Amino acid sequence: MAAAVALRQRGAEIDLVEIDPDWRSYGAGISLGSATLRAFETLGILDEFLRRGYGADGAELFTSAGHPIASLPTPRLARPDVPGAGAIMRPVLASILAEATRASGASVRLGMTFERIAQIDGGVEVAFSDDSTEFYDLAIGADGLNSKTRAAIFPEAPSPRYTGQCVWRAVLPRPPEVTRALMWLGHKVKAGVNPVSQDEMYLFVTEDRPSNDRIDPALFLPTLGALIAPFTAPIIQTVKASLNENSSIVYRPLEALLLPRPWSKGRVVLIGDAAHATTPHLASGACIGIEDAIVLAEELARADAIATGLRAFEDRRWERCRMVVENSVRLGEIEISGGDPAEHGRIMRESMMALAAPV
Repeated sequence: MAAAVALRQRGAEIDLVEIDPDWRSYGAGISLGSATLRAFETLGILDEFLRRGYGADGAELFTSAGHPIASLPTPRLARPDVPGAGAIMRPVLASILAEATRASGASVRLGMTFERIAQIDGGVEVAFSDDSTEFYDLAIGADGLNSKTRAAIFPEAPSPRYTGQCVWRAVLPRPPEVTRALMWLGHKVKAGVNPVSQDEMYLFVTEDRPSNDRIDPALFLPTLGALIAPFTAPIIQTVKASLNENSSIVYRPLEALLLPRPWSKGRVVLIGDAAHATTPHLASGACIGIEDAIVLAEELARADAIATGLRAFEDRRWERCRMVVENSVRLGEIEISGGDPAEHGRIMRESMMALAAPV
């Protein structure tokens, strides 16, 4: 959706093809840093995010008992009047982007996918599941961690790797005292809350799990309650007491993928999680995916040939995306092993500085 909007801003004709006939998005909340809000401003959706999500400055770290550890600043990169961080419900963000996509004039084709992609002279021919066939100058695969496009054009690509951690998320009423991201560090479990609107917040809990086993959804509520039970901080205890069957609990194993360059072959290019899926330790997975869309549109618009634009796109994106994926994975490894807190802090600081730099 971000790619469709960014390319339409530059006059490209776009077909957005989506397999879900209802164009739905699942999940609880998503935390967003200042670089993501900067990208929202570029796409023209920042004000709508602020209206329907929640913006705040800074984040606070505590022990599991609630004793302060540190305050993390968040620079204001989007505009001087806009906070440096925030959060929103994932379906709400998807809705904002869907509305922007339709408003951009892009053609939206729902309930279908591709059956075949064929490179031909001067473009790419795509056969779709509705029995239609179209010719395009460029096909963009933005189809996520388990990308069908990646499998089609890079059959030798590595598979996503389970990192040994998982994350739990839930949606809860927002107490008045929760006005920014708050995190509590337990021995092997990390918990946090972040407002996603004026009325709601989401809970996130990371847990070490040696194997990627399926968990029965019937066990979600008691399992999540048990994970945060040792946290004696008052807010977390309030959270535990308010968890119920309507808390929209989501469990997700954390996987990562960094596709080696190139991310394109002929007239097909991968962006976002299809090329570089990351864990949430830097809260930057959505950020680098949306940035991909913007940079791709910029480079295609200024290039004298599509191949030139694709090379320039990768040149601008590789190091930044590599940094986010590899540093996020390393932060998880330190948490799992009980490694050096100084290394953890250094990686966080260096990563935040790099993300604040111009794209």
